Amino acid sequence: MKNKISQEEQEQLISILKTRFEKNKNRHLAIEWSKVEAKLMANPEKLWSLLQMEKTEGEPDVVGYDNNSDEYIFFDCVAESPKSRRSLCYDRKALDSRKEHKPKNSAVDMAEEMGIELLTEEQYKQLQELGNFDTKTSSWVATPENVRKLGGAVFCDYRYGRVFLYHNGAESYYAARGFRGCLKI
Repeated sequence: MKNKISQEEQEQLISILKTRFEKNKNRHLAIEWSKVEAKLMANPEKLWSLLQMEKTEGEPDVVGYDNNSDEYIFFDCVAESPKSRRSLCYDRKALDSRKEHKPKNSAVDMAEEMGIELLTEEQYKQLQELGNFDTKTSSWVATPENVRKLGGAVFCDYRYGRVFLYHNGAESYYAARGFRGCLKI
């Protein structure tokens, strides 16, 4: 399996996730860690994706449970947009369109490489109900196709006690804008 982690990495990651889970109980009030851990152990390919979220400084944590699909939902819960995922344009088309000063990658491509999805606007708003995130940074969110067809992409941040949704050219990138991911296990 290409995306496999070692036993040692698995044990370290589970320990980090458990500590974060216990420290931030407000994010998952009715969820038991033992059930989350059992689901993680049964899905090693998802552990690899969580490890990528952790390595890129996203601080993934459980934020919900989907009864219909029987999946736990993890979001990046770091206070500001993950440092190792900033200065990215939106997607491959935007990256390819830049003639000069290309960023190292795009948010959509990097998320796909990690096996995660960009948060949607709705998920971003759900995240903000758990705390104040992106008070100094911003994060690309999944852009509706009709906006993307016109050359734009959308991002969110939290200012003045509320979530703001903005637009920008998809090829733009900034040192204070990254992306947050979602993983369902």
